[in-house]
Amino acid sequence: MRKNLLHSIWQRGGVVVNGWLSIPSAFSAEVMAHQGYDSLTVDIQHGMQDFQTAFHCFQAISTTDVVPLVRIPWLEPSIVMKCLDAGAYGVVCPLVNNRRDAESFVSYCRYPPGGQRSYGPNRVMLYAGADYADHADREILTIGMIETAEALANLDAIMSTPGLDAVYVGPADLALAFGLKPTFEPSDPRMVEAFEKVVATAQRHGKIAGIHTGSGAYAVKMAKMGYRFITVSNDARLLATAASAGVTTLRDGLA
Repeated sequence: MRKNLLHSIWQRGGVVVNGWLSIPSAFSAEVMAHQGYDSLTVDIQHGMQDFQTAFHCFQAISTTDVVPLVRIPWLEPSIVMKCLDAGAYGVVCPLVNNRRDAESFVSYCRYPPGGQRSYGPNRVMLYAGADYADHADREILTIGMIETAEALANLDAIMSTPGLDAVYVGPADLALAFGLKPTFEPSDPRMVEAFEKVVATAQRHGKIAGIHTGSGAYAVKMAKMGYRFITVSNDARLLATAASAGVTTLRDGLA
């Protein structure tokens, strides 16, 4: 089976640089895959993606060594299994709030007897190899999102779940839990304390802590805090930022 390169990055103490695909386009995904990311996450939850567009994005990412991941829309088994069968090498699951959620999520990603994933790796065997089913439970990443007050209260229970590889902080939803405006670069002391708590708990349980950020500068700050799976913005926001900057420069020059 093709190795999941994220494991080796973490084993040598590195930080995974992750990109985020909200645009439902294979060409956009292919362009992003050639920009130096370690992994790309196809966002079916809040991105404009569905399963079919995610499938095409996985194919586009396969033109490179970038690791294909997916954020599913909800903790529901069928979409987990379809995305894994289509080629996702890891699943980001939203709203993992307690040990029960974490156990259910892991079970959907693992074949029996360790889980309840159904066998049918049709497309992923083309990507990963004919021996995929023999090694998938070890290579496929399970990443649960921490984005509510309930999840913060249950960090130890969540992160002690066998088979859960990592957690991923959703700052916008977490801000709402604190009664704050959604942001990807929070400075409120309560948010910073929560971020530090997630890292400390992850390290105590031997898990990887990940987070979504809004800029490279804030991403570096989170890496220094101990986060080792970090996303900077998403494809749509990056496109909008670059386009806006170009238009502004031209209009200022014309003025």
